[in-house]
This record gives sequence, C-alpha cells and structure tokens, in this order.
Amino acid sequence: MTDHPIPDTAAAGSLGFALRQVGYSELAVQELLGEDAFSAEEEDAPANERRLPESPLATVIRLFFLQRPVPTGDAVEALGRRAVDALETTGLATVGDDVVPSARILPIGRLLVGADGYAQGDDPPDYVAIYSPTSRLCDSLTPRPRVARALDVGTGSGVHALLAASHADQVVATDVNPRALAFTELNAALNGLTNIECRRGSLFEPVAGETFDLITCNAPYVVSPESRWAYRDSGFQADEVSERVVRDAGAHLADGGFATLLVSWLAEDEDEPDERAIEWAERTGCDSWILSTWESDPLDHSSEWNSHLEGEAFSRALDEWTAYFEELGVRWISEGAVLLHRRPGGGEARVDSIEADDVDVADEQIQRAFAARARLAELDRGELLEQRLSVEMAFWLEQELEPRRGGGAIVDARIQLSEGTNSAVEVEPGVLDVVASLDGRTPLGDVIRTVADRLGLSQDELTRLERDAVEATEDLLELGALGLG
Repeated sequence: MTDHPIPDTAAAGSLGFALRQVGYSELAVQELLGEDAFSAEEEDAPANERRLPESPLATVIRLFFLQRPVPTGDAVEALGRRAVDALETTGLATVGDDVVPSARILPIGRLLVGADGYAQGDDPPDYVAIYSPTSRLCDSLTPRPRVARALDVGTGSGVHALLAASHADQVVATDVNPRALAFTELNAALNGLTNIECRRGSLFEPVAGETFDLITCNAPYVVSPESRWAYRDSGFQADEVSERVVRDAGAHLADGGFATLLVSWLAEDEDEPDERAIEWAERTGCDSWILSTWESDPLDHSSEWNSHLEGEAFSRALDEWTAYFEELGVRWISEGAVLLHRRPGGGEARVDSIEADDVDVADEQIQRAFAARARLAELDRGELLEQRLSVEMAFWLEQELEPRRGGGAIVDARIQLSEGTNSAVEVEPGVLDVVASLDGRTPLGDVIRTVADRLGLSQDELTRLERDAVEATEDLLELGALGLG
C-alpha cells in the first residue's frame, strides 16, 4: 500500500464526534450482528449486511465495520455532510455517488480505531492491522496505573498508545512503518487525544536514553524465514527481535514501572521450552511473569502462520519454514507475553501457561501479583502464617474423585480463577477448606488450625496441611488471586 491516511485533526475530530453521536459502539455492533461479530471474516460480510435494519446506525456499521459501500445520501443522513467530507479529507474513503471505504474503523471499548481493512492474504508489506487477537491479549494483560510516561513500541494502528493515553500524561508511539504512524496520528485525532507523540524508527531506537513508567509492545514476533509483512515478520534471525524487545524494555523501564511484551521464544528441547525466555527476563533485573499462550513443533507453527495460503504455495511455505527451523536446530516454538516490573532487589522469573482466548482484563490482578511477590520476598514461612489474607478474585474450588484400584478414590483438587488470566492451581484437597475460610481478618496460621480442628486432623496431618496451605497461598498470592492484609 502506498496511500497514507491523512491525520487532519479537525476533520478526524468531526468524524469521531459524528460516529459517537449516531451510537457506533461495541455493544451496538453486537446487538445487531451478534456476539461473534468482531471475529467474523470478510466472507461473512454479505450475510451480516443482510441482518442490518435500515437506520443511520446500520449505515455506519455497513460502511466502517463491514467495509461495504453505501450511497452518499445515506452516509450524509447518518453522519452529516461535514463528517462525510472528513472521510475524503483523511483518505478513509472516496466519495462520489457512493461512499467507498478505504479503511475500517472499529469501536474498541471507548475508542474508535481505524486501520487497513480485512486481511486478504496477499496484503502489501506496510499493511496495518486494526485489532487482532494478539492486540486484545496485550490490552488485557496491560497493568493500568496512573503514570507520567508510557511507551508503545511497534505501535501499528496505535491502539495500545490510545489505551495508555487515558492513564498516562504523555505517550510515545514508535514504529518503523510510516503508514502505521499515520494511522496512529489519525486515530489520536479521531478520539480527541493530544498527549500522543509518534516517532519513526525500529523498536526502541527513537527513545534512546529515555525511561518510561509503562511499556507495551505487540512485536512482529513471528519466527519465520520471511520478511513479508511489517506487522508479522521482523526480519531478524530466529527469535532475536523478541530477545531485543525484552532486553531493551528492561533498560527503558523506570523504577516501579511495568512492561507488557508479546513475544516468542525457541527451544531445542520441548521438555525445557521456556529457558530462553527466563534467561532474557532475568537479565533485565526486573521481576517477570512469563505467560505462555501457545506452543508447537516447527510443522504446526509453520502451518498456522501460512494458513492463508493454498495448494502448492502452502506446500512450498511449509518446506521453506520447516527447513529454516531444522537449520536453527529448533524443536519447539512458544508464543506469549513477558510481563516486567522494576523494583529494587527484583529479578525473579515466574512461568505459567494460560489460554489466550480465556484471558479477561487482568490489570488489577497483575498489579496485585507483582506487589505480592515483593512482599513475599521479605517474609519467611512463619511470618506468612501471621498474615491476614483476603480473597481478591472470583474463583472455583474444584474436586474430582477417581476410583482407585482395590477400592477407595483419588481426590484431585484445584483452584480455578474465573476472571483475569483464568489460571488454575493444583492443590491438596485440604487446602480448599483453608482458602474457602480466608476472610482478610484472621491470620493464616489460625485459619489452618481451625480447619484442622474441624476436620479432626492429627498433629502430623496438621503439619502437612500447614505446609501445603503455605505453598498454595504463596502461589495464589503470586497470581494476584489473594491479597496480603
């Protein structure tokens, strides 16, 4: 693509106002097109268009969500003449007898975000994706305290810079792709945001010597032999771009700051899949939380990232990609997030596997988790037993009985979070009673003894319960599910 959107502030402001006035929102789209509307593909657009009534809001959804042409008269009736003129001024559409969109504008939370339309599979290198599943994951896993300075690296459409602008005094957005920066500037104006500064350059180069309180990066982390798309392929060898992102994020993170980085990492042994990510994170000197969301062997990885191809083209890509991994000696590829928090005395890494599709907003959970890790570093076992622990998240206490050969049953117990990262913790059965009894007022040791008395446990059984409960509560504290009084 060669045409850049034109970030005309006045025109974009007029358009944003008109879109909000007509009621263009996530909820409105889902009410008219169903809860799965945002995951629909371009081939679903003709059918979805038939579901829409005749109304100004439906006209806007046809035009910007489904990216379908609409008669200019209908667009003017829905948005007003000034907003339709703004579409042409900004390059978001051409206006003649019909208004023909050249980009999509999606309502994302309270934001309006514009970028290139549906991916075609043969898009040009500077294609700008609008709000992908990885965008949603990065959004959900970003802590959002009030901060002075935020940085979004590889900003793309600018969505993470826009999100940070609501709780940061100043946001810097970097990208090597000039079309991406043009969309970011346009989207800032579309949302009336004036605290975002765009800088062109690779990764952290445009912010040399600066530090930030919050860093986000949905990197072009896909490990591949290609340099096809700026948003997917970094052009670096193996997982070097991810290593650089983690290293440089740590170097640019201010004391007390957080970073959320979507990256990938390689392994020669699938039984030790996370060693490289752990090494990167520990080198930063920050506390880190490595969340693996997807892992596979080279063939599955190659197939997943070339699913847009068919026939011979797909077969050639598989040959090229698997040969590349064979040359690197790679047996396993992982993708996920590396979360960092800089504090004095930090540097510990934690690794968990999560399901990306199950992740909800985890902002407060992540802040609690890192705060708890800092506190736990100062406490020994006896001191933890004196702490008053509170339940901070919704979760399920689950038990499953499996018949044992020769009679009896094996009890499997776990605690399943039902929000945030939706993580699960395997525990000993008695621990469920302890966690269920936490009230934020009673010391943990007293809770354990009360449960032991209720269950009629012996002294040895009490000792085992205390050990198991301490291990489980430490785990739940580090997950942000519990709070220290």
